[in-house]
Amino acid sequence: MYVRQFMTSQVFTVSPEDNVADTMALMREKKINRLPVVQKGKLVGIVTDGDLREVSPSPATTLSIFELNYLVAKTSIREVAVKKVITCSPDTKLEDAAVLMRDHGIGSLPVLDQEKLVGIITETDIFDTFLDIMGFRSPGDRMVIETKDEVGVIGDLSSIIQDYDVNITSLAVYHLKNNKVQILVRLNGDRVKEVKDALLGKGYELSN
Repeated sequence: MYVRQFMTSQVFTVSPEDNVADTMALMREKKINRLPVVQKGKLVGIVTDGDLREVSPSPATTLSIFELNYLVAKTSIREVAVKKVITCSPDTKLEDAAVLMRDHGIGSLPVLDQEKLVGIITETDIFDTFLDIMGFRSPGDRMVIETKDEVGVIGDLSSIIQDYDVNITSLAVYHLKNNKVQILVRLNGDRVKEVKDALLGKGYELSN
């Protein structure tokens, strides 16, 4: 799985000359919390709603509403944007993108293809992909199979499930520390109950 499969291709951007007030309004309108900063077609920074809040006057200020509006309208994105931007390419593996976000403590990565901004991938995209991998949106009955971590386990399970004409709609494997694995599957078919009985009969531990 690669970033190009899960990134958002329609990317809203701002320029360094745009002001804080207009940028905050754009974020509210589009319901987003980060915007790449682009100048002459080149990515030069990124700004988040947190960056904008930091430079916005406190609600406890004694300034008038006119003075507040003047300040946020006068402050340019150039003054508040993060200049050193961590990026990835459309062909970056999804897990590598997740590691980049985690290691740098950031919530998104602009996606560059030969220095051209072609998308953005966010932590929400990563979470959605995780849910898909875990079968959250897949049809069928959820089942966790715990067994020894050894060669041939997946083949044996597949053979049993196939015998009952039941479809595996999702499958994920988690390796435990005691030389065991938990295999999360979703099974779709009329004979799922028979599959469960067959697995129990062969000594597999099952849970929901």
